[in-house]
Amino acid sequence: MMRGDARSYAAARKERAADIDRWLADLFRTACPQPYGRDGRNLPGGAKSGFVSGEERGAGVSLTGPGAPAAGTGAAFAGTGVALVAVGSLGRGELAPGSDLDLVLLHNGQDDVARIADRIWYPIWDSGLGLDHSVRTVDEVTKVAREDLKAVLGLIQARHVTGDPELTRAAREAVLAEWRADSRRRLAELREAADKRAESSGELAFLLEPDLKDSRGGIRDVQAMQAVAAAWVASAPGPRVREAYEFLLDVRHGLHLVTARGADRLVLQEQDAVAAALGLLDAEALMRRLAEAGRTIAHAFDATWRTVDRLLSGPAPRGRRPLRRPGCGPGPR
Repeated sequence: MMRGDARSYAAARKERAADIDRWLADLFRTACPQPYGRDGRNLPGGAKSGFVSGEERGAGVSLTGPGAPAAGTGAAFAGTGVALVAVGSLGRGELAPGSDLDLVLLHNGQDDVARIADRIWYPIWDSGLGLDHSVRTVDEVTKVAREDLKAVLGLIQARHVTGDPELTRAAREAVLAEWRADSRRRLAELREAADKRAESSGELAFLLEPDLKDSRGGIRDVQAMQAVAAAWVASAPGPRVREAYEFLLDVRHGLHLVTARGADRLVLQEQDAVAAALGLLDAEALMRRLAEAGRTIAHAFDATWRTVDRLLSGPAPRGRRPLRRPGCGPGPR
């Protein structure tokens, strides 16, 4: 990438995610040389396992999180009983140079799933990439999402990488159904977490050394708004917020290039170099644009929570029907 060519950073993130997907698909194929049936046994008669090459990716089923690049899989994957799912920045197609991989190996009860997992995780560790990983059934994923806010925020935007697409679909549908059904409690929990982040990390627009992810008006606030939208309570972030969000991702991308590590805090001594990486005149120009992006996100964040507060202050819904703002998606079926 040429110095100062910030416009290509978004494309570079998507290209890197696609390259990682292809590599993970190869690891998965090596780890699972035999196809599995729905009951966890090998398919009879030498049936095709459903593993596809990079050239074949994009055909068939596409299970994507919001804003993430499609990772299509062929219909022959159905019934294999194992799937590799990306969450976090890889799941969203926003993998910066220093980002870790967040992966979930889904299975339907295979006895040798630990062996399969080891044959995927160890090559990733050997490559030097950071890895946050788990091995779970659909029921276990749903339980974790019900109890762990950080986990559910990642799983809401989970993206199928390779393996059995129906297993990924079942997990995503279960997680989203729980998130919507329990939205009153979960959104209050999400707001509390956002308030604690802001108290700890300050407001991005007014900081000399902002945390690009955790400061108020930062990356996590946009992801929180996306989670509110997934609960059908408020609209998804609009064009101005998406543009501001992409700029924050570009700044973080430039910061990773400058520091050669996965950093989120933009300290004073790195600001001129990051500005140059983004094609901006100097640190002052960078911080001016960063403050504008932070204010845009913070304003939209406040508007989102005014909508949520109006719904939370109303009568509790009967049963476990999710809260839903008109125009935010279909109601529960």
